[in-house]
Amino acid sequence: MGQTLFTNIKIFDGNAKRTYAGEVLLQGNMVKKVAKGRKIKAVGATVIDGAGATLMPGLVEAHSHVCYNNCATLADIGRLPPEEHMLLALDNAKLMLDHGFTSLFSAAGVGSPKLRIEPVLRNAINAGRFPGPRLKAASPEITSTGGLGDERQLHMYHESVGYIADGPDEIRRACRICVREGVDVLKINISGDEFSQPGQSEKLTYNDAEVAAAVEVAKEAGIHIATHARADRAVRMALKHGIDIIYHADYCTNKTIDMLEAKKKTVFLAPAAGAIYATAYEAGDWGITREVAESMNLFYKMENTARVYNEVRKRGIRALPGGDYGFAWTPIGANARDLEHFVNLFGYSPAEALTAATKWGGELMDMNLGLIKEGYLADLLLVDGDPTHDVSILQDRDNLLAIMKDGSFHKAPDADALAARRQVAAPAAAE
Repeated sequence: MGQTLFTNIKIFDGNAKRTYAGEVLLQGNMVKKVAKGRKIKAVGATVIDGAGATLMPGLVEAHSHVCYNNCATLADIGRLPPEEHMLLALDNAKLMLDHGFTSLFSAAGVGSPKLRIEPVLRNAINAGRFPGPRLKAASPEITSTGGLGDERQLHMYHESVGYIADGPDEIRRACRICVREGVDVLKINISGDEFSQPGQSEKLTYNDAEVAAAVEVAKEAGIHIATHARADRAVRMALKHGIDIIYHADYCTNKTIDMLEAKKKTVFLAPAAGAIYATAYEAGDWGITREVAESMNLFYKMENTARVYNEVRKRGIRALPGGDYGFAWTPIGANARDLEHFVNLFGYSPAEALTAATKWGGELMDMNLGLIKEGYLADLLLVDGDPTHDVSILQDRDNLLAIMKDGSFHKAPDADALAARRQVAAPAAAE
């Protein structure tokens, strides 16, 4: 395995409060050595002079919907035929990698008739047939009759974006089918959502026995289990049954936040701030005017989300960026905007938001990634600028001078661009 040496760089290692000057040596697809200053000697290594750019871990999207089609309604996702949907997923996966996301933890596939799309996508990427991030493939949202994702109509038969299952036995069967087809993550909806039905966010759609059945299958299969849980009672139910990652948790009381803090070493949160913010303030062109947003309680929800996650931050509970991107007003590829929401809405410093999207993302993926550290996978970004000062620079993929996944460049550094950067930096250094 060949060696690659990054020199003349600033390093954000995924765990620091600021960048530092240093060098990083890779051996094949692994980080072999990290040093401050110019201390690494590697005879025969391919040397990349980073021209003062920032080397950081690749981003992890914790609430990925790589199969969503930038739709205006959930029903639009179900209408897309499976053949076209597979092609869309391949395009979306490449687009996510183009934007610096080297890992995706899926928050749901798309419907029981198409539940194999994400496992097939993962396998194709892993085999090197198509470019894309590492992917934890998810089941469709397993949901109750009338719950979030049930888009069926009595007068016209069609399958839904969700996988409908009621009662413990149906849920076990649905989960076992998903396990059989190769998912890495089971996703269940414990509460509703205003996006599909007004006033449903604070209501439960599954009971204890139903949630226990899903968790039982996941634990026996040795895979992850995630949940859509906005209601306070839904979050408590998720904690009671040992669910790995809780999406949203908008309406948590302080007592429930205490419970989250008590389990902060084993549970993850992902608020999906991007979807709430954009739906409330930026979806007017799709009919969600301020009046409609008001009727959907979106401003109230945004206030609650900010309250909860400011407290979550203070208590060191692991909350991860991942904002339900894949709707018309939150298109695939804009996902890095969630880091800015963490800073502006939840009070994170830029470095803290980056740690959430890298180190904690690696912990969620349950892989040695998310840190620039000896023995970790070489999923790296070379960034024009310092994202510990301004995370918004990650929203422009032109600022990603290089994108590396598993020790191989998806986007190789442009020698001329780096040379020009050195020329600009030289006079400033001389001053």
